[in-house]
Amino acid sequence: MQLPQWLARFNRHVTNPIQRLWAGWAPTMGILEHAGRKSGKRYRTPLTVFSTADGVAILLTYGPDRDWLKNVVAAGGGTMRRYGRTFAVRDPRVMTKAEAAPLVTGVMRPVFALLPFEQAVLLDRG
Repeated sequence: MQLPQWLARFNRHVTNPIQRLWAGWAPTMGILEHAGRKSGKRYRTPLTVFSTADGVAILLTYGPDRDWLKNVVAAGGGTMRRYGRTFAVRDPRVMTKAEAAPLVTGVMRPVFALLPFEQAVLLDRG
């Protein structure tokens, strides 16, 4: 399942600016900081984030054709803010949710497995 593109556009312009206020501290959320591939402009994208032993997993709720993902892949990584702390992330790998699910750790592991999305990206702490 993929959420509709009109919702992605709405979130980009309405929901994301509000979520940036708390996403770097809220459980299950994080802010991915990345640079534009062409412009070099810095972006801060709030995302639902799951812990792994080596970093984080992010479900691709709108599919893999996302600017934030293209930016992180082109740069080889970015910066993640979670629980009030900032750390580098690197080595983005897109995979199926089934491949990523065994790597998710912690109490949110069952939630990751239940969500109806088909793909995820793994980022290692760097």
